[in-house]
Amino acid sequence: MTTATPTAPPAAPRTPASAPRRRPAGDIDGFRGLAALSTVAFHVWQQYTAYDARGSHPPVANPALDAVLSLEVIDLFFVLSAFLLTHSYARAALDGGSTRPARAFLFRRAIRILPLYLLAVLVVWATRNPTLPGDWRDLLEHLTFTHVFDQDRIFYTLGPTWSLSLEVLFYLVLVGLGPLAVRACRRLRRRSARIAVCAGGCLALYAAPLVWITVAHYALGIPHTDWVAYFGPQARFGGFAAGMGLAVLLAALGDRARLTPPTALLLTGLALAGLFCLSLQSDAEGFTFTYYHPIAAALWALLLFGTLHIRRRTFWNRFLTVRWLTPVGLISYSLFIWHEPVMLLLHNAGLLPTGPSGFPWALLIVFLAALPAAAASYWLIEYPASLLGRLKDGHGRPRDFYPEPALR
Repeated sequence: MTTATPTAPPAAPRTPASAPRRRPAGDIDGFRGLAALSTVAFHVWQQYTAYDARGSHPPVANPALDAVLSLEVIDLFFVLSAFLLTHSYARAALDGGSTRPARAFLFRRAIRILPLYLLAVLVVWATRNPTLPGDWRDLLEHLTFTHVFDQDRIFYTLGPTWSLSLEVLFYLVLVGLGPLAVRACRRLRRRSARIAVCAGGCLALYAAPLVWITVAHYALGIPHTDWVAYFGPQARFGGFAAGMGLAVLLAALGDRARLTPPTALLLTGLALAGLFCLSLQSDAEGFTFTYYHPIAAALWALLLFGTLHIRRRTFWNRFLTVRWLTPVGLISYSLFIWHEPVMLLLHNAGLLPTGPSGFPWALLIVFLAALPAAAASYWLIEYPASLLGRLKDGHGRPRDFYPEPALR
């Protein structure tokens, strides 16, 4: 005896108004390039701040310039990654259609980040642990992306890659929640109800870190130097949630209500001004310091919305696609991976000027060394590894590169 399963309501037809327009890849590369350059500048600034004799004076005297240099863009990486990866799930949930199987999604993500990451971890760890067994626990945690949960080793080997631990966790969360959201929305006939379900889920994921940060700081009194408490997924997943919410918003709008150039520039200006003020006011341990990252994630999402959901391109879009910036976006992952080892190598070799007066020259030297290293890493490691992604099709099945000739 078989039981009949209820049939899902037909997916809402995709109308011209709801069909999403192709995302401008150049703008995305521009964002990646700016974020990568800002990350390098931030870590040079951070090292010079830490190495200062008094341990508190920034390497530049101008507060405005110091705020620009100290702007943390890791939340932009989170928002941008979540937006790009969630968009297909959002469209499938709201307007029907299929999604890429989890195995295909994870395979492509693994091809994207693992070859370069594993090589860099092994090379850097080996140079810093010349005799075995070395700090084997540090190596194991980095190879398994669990160093974000270790208070002592979270910034070892490749310091910035604590964020990759959160990226990998997000991939697992997305392949779990994405198909569930799609199936849940297929039971809802009204598009507005499907939008409400997806938006409510994103809002809940954004609110959870806010609750944790509030409890950790104000109720439990956990200091900000407890890295696991404030760098773990329970505190930083708000960035991914903001990106997911942006994906739902753009999928819901489609081609409707695209921003005019004046409105787009107004939102862009407000987002950039908000990020600048947030960085300017985040030195002292106050409200903006405690909630810096959730606020920054919301502002980055607003900036992306004002950049992508437009009727006509503005000078901001043209800036993002200038010839010198988009190539940096292309090699941004390699630059993110290698810039800290390059900087520390130069510092240990005595090739970086010391003291606040030497900061601009140190920044220039690090850029001149890290950018060629990142370009070489992209073409020698990243790009060849990306070709492996062609071994499987969009459904996760092996490609047939030599099909049988068609019968005549």
